Amino acid sequence: MDQQASGFDYIVVGGGTAGAILANRLTADGRHRVLVLEAGEHASSMWISIPAGFSKLLTDPRFNWRFATEPEDNTRGRVISVPRGKGLGGSTLINGMIYVRGQPGDYDAWARAGATGWGWADVRDVFRQIENYAPGDASRGHDGPMHLEQVAERYPVSDAFLRAARQDGQTLNPDYNGASQEGFGYYQVLQHRGQRWSVVDGYLKPALKRPNLAVECGAQVTRLLFEGTRCVGVEYTQRGKTLQARAGRETLLCLGAVQTPQLLELSGVGNPELLRQHGIGVVLARRGVGEHYIDHFATRMNWRVRNAVTLNEMSRGLRLARQVARYYAMRKGILTLGTGLVHGFVRTRVDLPTPDVQYFFVHASYANAAERILDREPGMTIGVAQLRPESIGSIHIKSKDPLMGPSIRPNFLAAEEDRRSLVEGMKLARRIVSQPALRQYVAHEMSPGENVQGDDEWLDFARANGQTIYHPIGTCRMGSDADAVTDPRLRVNGIAGLRVVDASVMPSMVSGNTQGAVMMVAEKGARMILEDASG
Repeated sequence: MDQQASGFDYIVVGGGTAGAILANRLTADGRHRVLVLEAGEHASSMWISIPAGFSKLLTDPRFNWRFATEPEDNTRGRVISVPRGKGLGGSTLINGMIYVRGQPGDYDAWARAGATGWGWADVRDVFRQIENYAPGDASRGHDGPMHLEQVAERYPVSDAFLRAARQDGQTLNPDYNGASQEGFGYYQVLQHRGQRWSVVDGYLKPALKRPNLAVECGAQVTRLLFEGTRCVGVEYTQRGKTLQARAGRETLLCLGAVQTPQLLELSGVGNPELLRQHGIGVVLARRGVGEHYIDHFATRMNWRVRNAVTLNEMSRGLRLARQVARYYAMRKGILTLGTGLVHGFVRTRVDLPTPDVQYFFVHASYANAAERILDREPGMTIGVAQLRPESIGSIHIKSKDPLMGPSIRPNFLAAEEDRRSLVEGMKLARRIVSQPALRQYVAHEMSPGENVQGDDEWLDFARANGQTIYHPIGTCRMGSDADAVTDPRLRVNGIAGLRVVDASVMPSMVSGNTQGAVMMVAEKGARMILEDASG
C-alpha cells in the first residue's frame, strides 16, 4: 500500500451523472468534506460541447467504457454494444441529450413495489429543482442547474412527419414533460445556446471552487473496505499506485447499473456461490446484486427519401463546411442535433391508459447504426422502443480482475408484452409514414422493407437488428422486501456506511430516456444523505 487518504466525510465513487450532483449538493453548506474518485479523466475533447459530437465520442475509449452484451438466442447470438460514459460527467458527455421525466405512473409503481417515498407526488418537485426550461408552465422548473431547450432546427421532412402523425389521428404535444406525455413534437434536450449542457456544467464546475471538495481522476476503485459489515472506504489504483481512502460517514456508489454491482461483487457483496466461484471472500450474501437488469431495446426503421436534403448529405463536403461555419457563427444548424429530432409517445392499443412506445425520428439513415455511420443517399429513420420492458436480465462479474468488464445478459424480448408492444409500435410507425403528408418525400422503405408483413416477420426483424438504447437500470434494486439490495433511503441492506445512488436502484423502467430520472435519484438521494447526517 502506497498511501492512505483520510479526513473525508463522504467518498463518492464515480464522477458521472449522479456523482457530480452529489459532489455539488453534499458540499454546498461547507459542513462536509467530500472526495470524488473517477476512473476516467476530465472532459477535455472539443467534441463534448458540440451536440453532434456524440457520434465521435460514442466510439472513443477515452469517454466510453465500450461494454457489450453476451451473445443470446433472443437476439440471434449477436454481441450488442452497451456504451457507458467514462470521465467526469459520465454519460452526459456522450449521450443524445434527450430529457424525459417519464410518466407519473412510473414512480407510483416504484412506491407500490416497496420504494416508499418515491411516488410521483414525492419526486415531482425534485424534477422541477433540476430543470431550467424557459418555455414550460408552472409544472416545470425554470431556474435549476440543468439548461433545457427544445430542438430548434426544423426541416421539411420532420415537419411533414408531424403532419403525417396528425393525419393518422395522433395528437401534437408541445411539452411531453408537462401534463401529459402522449403525442408528437420536437424533443427537449440538455443544451444551452446550441451547446451540450452536461452535469459538469450544471453541477460540478460550480462546486470545484469549494475547499471541501476533492476530485481525483484516473482513480479506478477496485474494492470496498470493510470493518465487519461496515464499509469504511475504498481501495483504488491511480498512476500505477495502489491507494486507500477512508470515509468518516459513508461511501456512495455512483458507478451506474453496469459497474456498481460489479464493484459490490468484487468486494464480497453478492451471491455467495458466484463469489466463491471467483475466489472472492463473502462479506455479505446478497443474491439480488446484479439481478433485475432492465434496458430499453429499440429497432430502427429506415426509408429512402426524395425531394429533400437530409442529414446524410448535409454532413459531407461543401454542405458540411457551410454547417460548420453556421454553427461557429450562430450556434445553429446540424451540429446542434443529437440522437432525436421529433418525438412520439404513442399507445399501440386503445385499451392502454398511457403510451407504451416511444419514437425517435431523425432525417437521417445509418449504414451502421451502432457506430453512427450515415448513409450517403438521403434517408430518414424512426427508432421504435417499448417504454416499460418486462424482460429481466443480469449483470455479474466474470473474473476477480476489476479491469475486466462484467457479463451483461439483457434477456431482451423474453416477455410476451415486450414482443407485442414492439411489433405493434413498428406497424404503427409504418402506418404513419404512409399518410399523404409524407408521400412526396418517401421513395421506399429500406428496413425492414415492405416484404415484412406478419407479426412473426416483424419480430424476426427486431431480434436480428435491434439494439439497446443505453438505459440500463435495476441491478441494485431498492425496495422494502428481503431480496432488495438497497432500502428506500438507498442504503445497502446489511451493510452500514454504504449507499447506492445511481440508475441501479430503480425498481422498474421509466417511460423514456433515463438521464432525467437518474438526476432525480441523485438530487433526492443527496437530500436523504444530508437529512440522515443532521438527524
